[in-house]
Amino acid sequence: MTQNGNDGYGQVDWNRQNDWNRRLIEEFHANGGDVSGPMAGTSLLLLTTTGAKSGQIRTSPLVYYDENGRLFVFASKAGASTNPDWYYNILAHPEVTLEKGTEKFSATGVVLEEEERARVYAKQAALSPRFAEYEKTTTRKIPVVELVRK
Repeated sequence: MTQNGNDGYGQVDWNRQNDWNRRLIEEFHANGGDVSGPMAGTSLLLLTTTGAKSGQIRTSPLVYYDENGRLFVFASKAGASTNPDWYYNILAHPEVTLEKGTEKFSATGVVLEEEERARVYAKQAALSPRFAEYEKTTTRKIPVVELVRK
């Protein structure tokens, strides 16, 4: 059975999305953090979290924004009506592992308060017109999480 949801641009088959994420993670590992296709040239990292409910280790490829060494990720889920699972995982277990290029390190996920969230979100939106549309397609405020290196 597939799980479908609104991605802000139509329906997303989340099972297909999970397969795509698995292939992206494999390519990231095989090429020292570089990927091809639609994500080529994107600031991409791998975020590994502990499942909020399951306790299982989960890895998600995410676009990030780097502001003078501060790393931020966005719980956009392409403008869907719900937050991505990794966001709830960080709320339950803020200690995470990041892979950025060939570097792997521990970090703590910190959800930004509204004023800074809006500032960082606007910077990312200015870099990516499609990303800018996500918040317009959902009724929720898209959370921004800073990944603070330990």
